[in-house]
Amino acid sequence: MDLSKNNLSGEIPKGLTTLVELRSLNLSGNHLTGRIPEHIGDMGLLESLDFSLNQLWGEIPSSMSSLTFLSHLNLSYNNLIGRIPLSTQLQSLDNSSFVGNNLCGPPLANCDSNMIKPKVGHSGNEEEEGIPEVWFFAILALGFVVGFWAVVGPLLFKMSWRIAYFQFLDGIGYELFNFYFKCRSMFCN
Repeated sequence: MDLSKNNLSGEIPKGLTTLVELRSLNLSGNHLTGRIPEHIGDMGLLESLDFSLNQLWGEIPSSMSSLTFLSHLNLSYNNLIGRIPLSTQLQSLDNSSFVGNNLCGPPLANCDSNMIKPKVGHSGNEEEEGIPEVWFFAILALGFVVGFWAVVGPLLFKMSWRIAYFQFLDGIGYELFNFYFKCRSMFCN
């Protein structure tokens, strides 16, 4: 199944792993996000798997080590992190299958105990990721309240400003009304 370069977005559907007779899956060059499905290893007959050039993040699922028929794998240029699962199949693949990620372990360099996880994509810690979003909405709400009262407050408490504001709006309304009828009379005649 080749669905490459189709502008697909969102996560890889977990139901895809129920296609146990599938021999080839190519989802490269899309806008897929999220993690590789945990049960990808259930697709035991897969010979070719290509998830390259997406925005997948997290670790390679350990179940991928059970793909014994896998002869072609390309996970390059995603935001994958961590250790490549140990299996005869995965370690026999070329280094280019894993390029553009922050992965380690055979067939790549060994993992360093001080390996720094990248800030790109998701680190897997959902609590830390929600904090900037909470601050964004708090500041947005505060800005709305301050902006609303900066405009409406003087209009409520200062009668001369209220009269001037509504006269201004009436003037704009009359000008738009006149403009509409002038344009209508020019084009309808």
